[in-house]
Amino acid sequence: MLTLFRGIMAVTLALAGVGGAWAETFLGKHGDWEAFTDKEAGKTVCYIGSEPTKMRGKYKTRGATYLLVTHRPAEKSKNVVSIRAGFSHKKGSEVTVSVGKTTLKLFTKDGWAYAPDADADKALVKAMVRGATMIVKSTSGRGTKITDTYSLKGFTAAYRAIGKACKV
Repeated sequence: MLTLFRGIMAVTLALAGVGGAWAETFLGKHGDWEAFTDKEAGKTVCYIGSEPTKMRGKYKTRGATYLLVTHRPAEKSKNVVSIRAGFSHKKGSEVTVSVGKTTLKLFTKDGWAYAPDADADKALVKAMVRGATMIVKSTSGRGTKITDTYSLKGFTAAYRAIGKACKV
């Protein structure tokens, strides 16, 4: 998975127009999660990521699928949850995320899903700290129903590692 997330951040930084030397630092693997710091425009960014442990749906091909939680302290931004589906979502559709008794709706944009606001991000991260698994249900642009399951084993340790690294 380490190589996957290095590739993810290289693409993310390139799309954001951030140039310069590669500054990513691997903070460690914690269960099913990996923690990193990086630089965007000279400012520290900390993030953790994981891939689904189960992927269900009637599809033939699918791109990279993963979940990230990101802190950008220079922007006073923390706990930003983003989910890459590996496909384009059905236009106007929402993604349903469930962790234990907590269920949230995320909006979709360009194959990604995001919480509607910082309070929803915070609630989702709080549930992830307490939970064992996270279920993500979405619909592809072709109408295919997809269910991804993420293990939360190691989430709390990885989350603490980026909190310490970004001093948040």
